[in-house]
Amino acid sequence: MNVALLRIYLNDHLAGSIGGLELARRAKAENADNAVGEFLETFHQELMEDRAILLSVMSALGFKPDMLKQGAAWVAEKLGRLKLNGQLLGYSPLSRVVELEGLCLGTEGRLSMWRTLRRLSRKDERLGRFDFSSLIARAEHQRRTLERLRQQCSDEAFLEPGAGSVLRLTPSPSEREAH
Repeated sequence: MNVALLRIYLNDHLAGSIGGLELARRAKAENADNAVGEFLETFHQELMEDRAILLSVMSALGFKPDMLKQGAAWVAEKLGRLKLNGQLLGYSPLSRVVELEGLCLGTEGRLSMWRTLRRLSRKDERLGRFDFSSLIARAEHQRRTLERLRQQCSDEAFLEPGAGSVLRLTPSPSEREAH
C-alpha cells in the first residue's frame, strides 16, 4: 500500500469534511422551516459521525490530521459564500440550489472514499473493524435524497410560478387552503 498517497488522500477528505459540515450547517439554518432543513438536520449529524469515523480510520493507520489543510478548507468555505445569488443581501432560491449541488458533490466524493477504503480493508487488517458497507449505503441514501431535494429546489427557482414543480418544496396556495 502506498502509505504516503493514502495519507494525502484521507487528509484531503478530512479537509473537505470541514467545508461540507459548514455548508450543511448554514443551509440547515437557512431552511429551518422546510423539507430541506428537515433533511439537513439529520444529514449534518451524519456528517459529524462520518468525520469522526474518518478520524478513527486515520488513527488506525497512524495518520495525523493536516491542520494546515483543515484551516485552508475552512477559509475556502467562507470565501465560497461570496457569490451572487440574485439578491443583494440574504438568501435566495438560487442559494438553496447551489448549496444542495455542493452537498451532492461532497457526498459523491465521500461515497467514493468509503468504497476505496472498503477495497483497501481487504488488504489491510487495520481497516477491518470499520463497517464501510454501511457507510456506503448511508451515503447512497443521502445522495438520492439530496438529488431529489436539488431537483425540487431547481424547479422552484427556475420555473415560472404555478408551472407545477413536480417535487414542490412549499405548498401552493390551493394546497394550503385544502389543509
